[in-house]
Amino acid sequence: MVDIALNTSAETNNKSIRDIGFAAGIIAILSIFFLPIPPVIIDLGLAFSIALSVLILMVALWIQRPLDFSAFPTVLLVATLLRLALNIATTRLILSHGSEGTTAAGYIIGGFSKLVMSGDFVIGLIVFAILMTVNFVVITKGATRIAEVGARFTLDAIPGKQMAIDADLSAGLIDEKQAQLRRRELEEESSFFGSMDGASKFVRGDAIAGLVILAVNIFGGIVIGVTRHDMPLSQAADVFTKLSVGDGLVSQIPSLIVSLAAALLVSKGGTRGTAEQTVLDQLVKYPRALYVAALLMFLLAIVPGLPMMPFLLLATVFVMTGNVIPKRIAEAEQREKARKAIAESQALAEAKNSVKDSLRAPEIELCLGKQLATKLLESQDELSHRVTKMRRKFVKQYGFIIPEIKLTDSLSIPVKSYQIKIHGTVVATYEMRLGDVLVVTGEGRRPDLPFDETREPAFGMKALWISQTFVNELKNDNFVPVDILSILLTHLSEVIRSNLAQLLSYKDMRLLLEQLGPDYKRLIDDICPAQISYSGLQAVLKLLLMERVSIRNLALILEAVAEIAPHVRRSEQIVEHVRMRIAQQICGDLSDNGALKIVRLGQRWDLAFHQSLKRDAKGDIVEFDLDPAMVEQFGKEATQAIRRYLDKGEQFVLVAAPESRPYVHLVTERLFANLPVLSHLELTRGVDIKVLGSIS
Repeated sequence: MVDIALNTSAETNNKSIRDIGFAAGIIAILSIFFLPIPPVIIDLGLAFSIALSVLILMVALWIQRPLDFSAFPTVLLVATLLRLALNIATTRLILSHGSEGTTAAGYIIGGFSKLVMSGDFVIGLIVFAILMTVNFVVITKGATRIAEVGARFTLDAIPGKQMAIDADLSAGLIDEKQAQLRRRELEEESSFFGSMDGASKFVRGDAIAGLVILAVNIFGGIVIGVTRHDMPLSQAADVFTKLSVGDGLVSQIPSLIVSLAAALLVSKGGTRGTAEQTVLDQLVKYPRALYVAALLMFLLAIVPGLPMMPFLLLATVFVMTGNVIPKRIAEAEQREKARKAIAESQALAEAKNSVKDSLRAPEIELCLGKQLATKLLESQDELSHRVTKMRRKFVKQYGFIIPEIKLTDSLSIPVKSYQIKIHGTVVATYEMRLGDVLVVTGEGRRPDLPFDETREPAFGMKALWISQTFVNELKNDNFVPVDILSILLTHLSEVIRSNLAQLLSYKDMRLLLEQLGPDYKRLIDDICPAQISYSGLQAVLKLLLMERVSIRNLALILEAVAEIAPHVRRSEQIVEHVRMRIAQQICGDLSDNGALKIVRLGQRWDLAFHQSLKRDAKGDIVEFDLDPAMVEQFGKEATQAIRRYLDKGEQFVLVAAPESRPYVHLVTERLFANLPVLSHLELTRGVDIKVLGSIS
């Protein structure tokens, strides 16, 4: 605690020292306007002005985005104020001591007058005029226009960007902290471009002030030299013009550098990266452009009258760059792919080792024993292809995308077995016979070969395990041998079909609703949540899927729900109404070549189920009360009748009265989970009904 307190105190002291130092620097700049400054201090100030302008330019070149230098308008104001203060100080020295020679205002101004003007003030005036033109007309004017347009468009785009942030927050794509960060960046962006629009006026004003100060220094210096120091007019003009032009050059060179930095900053726009990245990378990104430029340089090199060496050198550089750049781009892409692969593998490893990840059980998991996993690895591509094909089939058949199937192996199960898990719970398991094939016979004839009796896992039909060496004999004898991969996938498909209701999540339902057209979205808004909640609508869809009724015609289901939802509240009653509305789809899915085979419940059991329904004063069914002995007897008779048809390989449905249909299914699903139960009202016209028999 003591260390933390000491560190906090030290940071507070450092911050206070920086604040006081910055304020003292501003006061020192302001004092230059009024106090006489010796030439030594002037030289130090001019050198600092040049160094500061170069520093500003380097920062503008290397920042990643304009907002990273959001303090630029303030820095520009301070730099401009410093140059103007130094201009006033040098003007005071030039006018008061200019008669002493070209070093009267300091050695930097004298040195620039000799270096740039070569001793001739006419050259200096021309150079100064060119610098003023470049700075004022070209750089400053262009930067000002870019800043104005950038500020205007940034301010116009604020409402749209704010709405986009709110939409992302509402959709859950970002959290509240990220939304606050993006809003703060938006505020900083608008403030920055607005400030840059005004800061560009500093540069224009500085250029104009430099021109005025130059004229005042020349005219005033000549007048003072002639009238006060008795200098000849030619000598006064020569000395004071050199001093004034040297002072102007020393001021305009930093001004030009800062103007260039401002132009680079505002022209950067929305691009990210340093100036080298945004300019050079984009210029050399297209080798064909370099080749065309090299060809032009070569043509200019061979034109008579033009020097060959410069153009030929440039052509060579362009060709070499065009050859090197694609290789570097390919290498960079490979490095980026490798980096992403490493990051993904690390993320997977972290997720695998994460405790939180163990809390999220996969929706569907196929767990294999070690020997079975090794066997199936030989046909891994086929397994992946067939699983993908199976998922597509489910989408077309049932109207929603089932979750991805996670494939794992485990030492905790027998080596030749597999387990199918739904939401982490084992719902089916089976032991394979590696090296054998399965022949489903039911009650039919059996091959005259060595076999072991079993039941196939998907439908529980009688089957035989036969050695794989007898495959040809089985095919010649018109039997269909089934390999272990087909057995596994058929079982997996049937398990998924039996657990469709558990696999339809709330998120899946909302995605299905969002894919509907605008008319049906308005219908959803009308009934949800006024007539039925979204969770209630999910319950209706789950009840349909529980009996393997497809929800692919979601629009028709919603229309049926909208019809009945204002009048009833129980999901079971809504489902019965929906089933009647989509009866044609149900019969079509269950029919075989246009014929629907049915087994009737029988008059005796119809009456028994009808009498077991207890009603309230309004006539609504409130209870199902069938004597347990009757339930047991019905189970025995139903099992005998249904098993007889199943063993014959018949595909049929059980038909009951409309009111008792749900309760008949409630009893039969525990005996035959895959047996559809329809009501008489669900047998639509146009379907060829074939009665196989009845339970009586």
